[in-house]
Amino acid sequence: MVRVLHKEPAFSEFFVSHLLTRTIRVEADLVDQLFNSSEKRLARALLLLANFGKESQPEPLIATVSQETLAEMIGTTRSRVSFFMNKFRKLGLINYNGNIEVHSSLLNVVLHEEPHINN
Repeated sequence: MVRVLHKEPAFSEFFVSHLLTRTIRVEADLVDQLFNSSEKRLARALLLLANFGKESQPEPLIATVSQETLAEMIGTTRSRVSFFMNKFRKLGLINYNGNIEVHSSLLNVVLHEEPHINN
């Protein structure tokens, strides 16, 4: 690997860029887990799964993801995920019928310290 990194500058640049991107993502995940509520963690996870902010459709669809999987991803229970998914759907932040359609308005849950969403 060291030999390839020295001999192939384009690969070396790509590899280092990839490592830095992964490190930034891991750090962001750790901060998210330590300081954000499960509601914000779920909103962030849905936005990340939908590749929100990338060069794609403004409200992309994500593949079927179970509530159990989402709960494991954000460190909470399936019942809390269900509660927040229903809340997000009622507020028009997502469409949820097996597949999940994420709307740009969900970003407000992540960006604002105290979102207008009440329990």
